[in-house]
Amino acid sequence: MRFDILTIFPGMFDAVLGESIVGRARSEGIIEINAVDIRSFSKDKHRKTDDYPYGGGSGMVMMAQPIYDAYQSIVQHLDYKPKVIYMSPQGKTLNQKLVNSLKENRHLILLCGHYEGVDERIIEEIVDEEISIGDYVLTGGELPAMVLIDAITRTLPGVLSSEESYTEESHFNGMLEYPQYTRPYEFNGRTVPDVLLSGHHANINKWRRQQSLIRTYNKRPDLFEKLDLSEEDRKFMNEYIKHNTENI
Repeated sequence: MRFDILTIFPGMFDAVLGESIVGRARSEGIIEINAVDIRSFSKDKHRKTDDYPYGGGSGMVMMAQPIYDAYQSIVQHLDYKPKVIYMSPQGKTLNQKLVNSLKENRHLILLCGHYEGVDERIIEEIVDEEISIGDYVLTGGELPAMVLIDAITRTLPGVLSSEESYTEESHFNGMLEYPQYTRPYEFNGRTVPDVLLSGHHANINKWRRQQSLIRTYNKRPDLFEKLDLSEEDRKFMNEYIKHNTENI
């Protein structure tokens, strides 16, 4: 899968996306990441990429021309149109369902805005979708682009050791992940649950699912309300809720 990033800070990406799982996926050729410097396409002698907004107001707006020319440098020799995503606080919020749909694309171009955003005409001209990573303000779109690339990359075939490495993680199936433990058996008086030492895989899987249900109910009730529970899950949670209500 190929990612091209339109940015005025291309140096930010190798520092993060050259490490860990994403870095390994790059070195193995599973993904390709190219950071395209928008400044290189500025017609201004000072490589300026922003200007004052029409109508007045504070801040600066990124100009359409350098962004468009940077985009054209990527697509002009392609026989297909990549999906273009603008990392924007006005976009739909990134979640695992959206990640799973985006991974089906062979090529994504990510546009990173700055200042007060980009000229609206560039959005109308090239952008297919706007995506946000949360309801808060960041300096630019570079960090959200890295988040999106990381989230997509780990779901691609061959990146993780097995499909279970990501399908059992928080949010993949709509629930939070169950508690994890490693050595030693006892730490500060706290021990590992005995079921995890039993070697009985059916019981372990049952315990893990129940713990995921409990965690989701307690930590993310908004997610819990959306779950399509089996009769067994529903019975377990009713007993759990009843027991905890009685002990308040």
